[in-house]
Amino acid sequence: MIARHLSRALTGALVMTGLLSMAPAATAAYPEKPITMIVAYGAGGSTDVTARMLAPFIEKYLGGGARIVVMNRAGAGGEIGFAAIADAPPDGYTIGFINTPNVITIPIERQARFNIDRIDPLVNVIDDPGIMTVHADSPFKTLEDLVKQAKANPNTVTVGSTGVGSDDHLAMLLLQRQAEVRFTHIPFPGSAENYRSMLGRHTQVCGQNLGEGLRGRSAGDAVRILGVMSKERWAMAPDLPTFKEQGYDITMVSMRGIGAPKGLPPDIRAKLIEAITRAAEDPEFQTKAKETFQPLRIVAPEPFAAELKQLDVAFRALWRENPWLK
Repeated sequence: MIARHLSRALTGALVMTGLLSMAPAATAAYPEKPITMIVAYGAGGSTDVTARMLAPFIEKYLGGGARIVVMNRAGAGGEIGFAAIADAPPDGYTIGFINTPNVITIPIERQARFNIDRIDPLVNVIDDPGIMTVHADSPFKTLEDLVKQAKANPNTVTVGSTGVGSDDHLAMLLLQRQAEVRFTHIPFPGSAENYRSMLGRHTQVCGQNLGEGLRGRSAGDAVRILGVMSKERWAMAPDLPTFKEQGYDITMVSMRGIGAPKGLPPDIRAKLIEAITRAAEDPEFQTKAKETFQPLRIVAPEPFAAELKQLDVAFRALWRENPWLK
């Protein structure tokens, strides 16, 4: 009798062992290795500052000992970095900042290594209006001083940007058109290089974003901001007149959000979106963003994607009317 019960118990144990061996192995919890966050511009620029400040908060909300490594992949106006995001395996271990207008304009102006349809916009974080900055000892006290000099001496005023088709470059072209002047465009691989060139008096004007300019001014850099390309004066800098106030109807804003390769597993995508959103909404991060003059505008995936599509339509129309790559 005892032998019969032992036999049955042993048989049951063997059957259970067989069933367990046939079951799929448990999937490791995401993330189980470091996540690469690509910045398509050089170290020290606005996007790099945002990325390095935001990354620890994303790690916090991903949990499980998550680690994010910020990697700068600068060059070609952002194309190298954007292509690296688009080309990465859609496994959640590569994300990166996507910047307008470059992420839209690069595939319009040339045969690029990526297009916006290959990148999944997750969450927008920053909305940074354009400005034009000069050295404090520049003869240009106002935007009109700059225009008068360019009108009297075509192609002699140098304006730096973060690359062909960047918001800085397009803003310069719009000012050229409206003021009927000609500048000499000097493209740089990133905003830090552009800014340093102006500080070193190698270029006369730095086309940049408000956050960069205010950080420099706050740090005591010898600079003067000629105007801001927002619809209204910015709360962080109420002393700065808009371009429109000065007679030039130019609005140019750089959205900076996080994207990933198309095709993420739905559960990983949802986890990333939640972690990025909570990170951007974290009071400590928001305080740091304010202290470093980063204009926040958190936009969820669907409206973020919709805005990118609208920009694509608008910039394609502008390209047909006035191609900016010559």
